[in-house]
Amino acid sequence: MPGESKLPPPDAVDTDLIDRFSDTVWMERGLSRNTLGAYQSDLRQAARWLAGEGASLASAGREHLLAYLASLVQQQVQPRTSARRLSSLRQFYQLAVREGWLKADPTALIEAPRLGRPLPKSLSERDVEALLEAPDLDVAEGQRDRCMLELLYATGLRVSELVALSADQISLNQGVLRVTGKGGKERLVPIGDEAVEWLRRFASGARRELLGERQCNAFFPTRRGTGMTRQAFWYRIKKHAMAAGIRAELSPHTLRHAFATHLLNHGADLRVVQLLLGHSSLSTTQIYTHVARERLKSLHARHHPRG
Repeated sequence: MPGESKLPPPDAVDTDLIDRFSDTVWMERGLSRNTLGAYQSDLRQAARWLAGEGASLASAGREHLLAYLASLVQQQVQPRTSARRLSSLRQFYQLAVREGWLKADPTALIEAPRLGRPLPKSLSERDVEALLEAPDLDVAEGQRDRCMLELLYATGLRVSELVALSADQISLNQGVLRVTGKGGKERLVPIGDEAVEWLRRFASGARRELLGERQCNAFFPTRRGTGMTRQAFWYRIKKHAMAAGIRAELSPHTLRHAFATHLLNHGADLRVVQLLLGHSSLSTTQIYTHVARERLKSLHARHHPRG
């Protein structure tokens, strides 16, 4: 954030409160490290800004937090990011009051901005095929990437779930994965024959070449003998998309979105897609019905004589 480095650090009380908040929500909700890190980052940014105004998370009133949110607008922070930061503050203060660390919740009378829900960006089936065929199969890394892409598209896994996969989570004979998703929830996901074949091929060939004599718990290792990070795999997705001539805007979840959208386009039941994606609420999955509907409208407008 522009100018953020000039702000003073949070005071000791705020630092202690943020640490206690992190420990408590981790114990109670089993949050992933990524989610917990996002909470901590949002709270520290707010604490630094408040410190620059002579206040703190512990002493802030409603007027301080409104001024902080106004400063985000002035810095042209995206509305969705501002809403997330307010949500982090709300979670923090609600827990702090419940645990008796603070007496009042200054976010109680602050309304969250109303945001339209963005449609997830997906790929056409033709683009997916081009992306899957982009890795160079003459090298072990290319075979690994092709296997990972095939598995993502076949299962709708989150990238974090994919890179964390270990061999004992994969049953090739039964054709299923045992995945631990958000909140520590476990689910079984069918793989599909095509992805099973790529997994067998990778396990017996390229994986051994990448590891040599080393041991690695991650099913998809790097040449260094360690598991791949989300960031490293995201970089490789972008590289393969460029090689495939895909110009659509991508995100780390692009193939997850394509998985869900293409299933619905081909008549899958929404609740089945919900289970496969590991969504706790059907309302989260329903966004994909809008994606499918928009695609149908586009097809109608393109091909119908009176479209």
